[in-house]
Amino acid sequence: TGGHTTEILRLLSCLSESYSPRHYIFADSDKMSEAKIRSFEQKRAETFSSSQFTLDRIPRSREVRQSWTSSVVTTLYSILYSLPLTYKLKPDLILCNGPGTCVPVCICARLLGLLGIKRTIIVYVESICRVETLSLSGKILYYFSDYFIVQWPDLKQKYPKSVYLGRIV
Repeated sequence: TGGHTTEILRLLSCLSESYSPRHYIFADSDKMSEAKIRSFEQKRAETFSSSQFTLDRIPRSREVRQSWTSSVVTTLYSILYSLPLTYKLKPDLILCNGPGTCVPVCICARLLGLLGIKRTIIVYVESICRVETLSLSGKILYYFSDYFIVQWPDLKQKYPKSVYLGRIV
């Protein structure tokens, strides 16, 4: 969504051109992210001429205010949809920051690692707006990520596996 996309693009703006190609995955119901990503990549291409990226949409695992019961079904559907995409991309690194869309992709990447197909490093950056508690995605991916970054010291105290780097977005 808009806020998460803005945060992830701020993070990506700090990365060198060696992080290419980049594969953006966002919810099929997300209407704003594609335009933001294309604009970001157009500006990035002015600096790095060999910049490569792809855009992929997956079913949203959970809509805002969706019931917990029905979100189990939609999340399973999103995982099944994400598995062939994750297998095709076989990413070295997944950098994600909170939207529910990242959960199925990270679960699929972990599954590929467990099956010995491809080991993917998962870096989760909790949103800057999460000051005292983790988002639902954060609560799930705290256990799946290789690096779990928080931007507030209170969260570091509550979640010892996390890494506190200060405000990075």
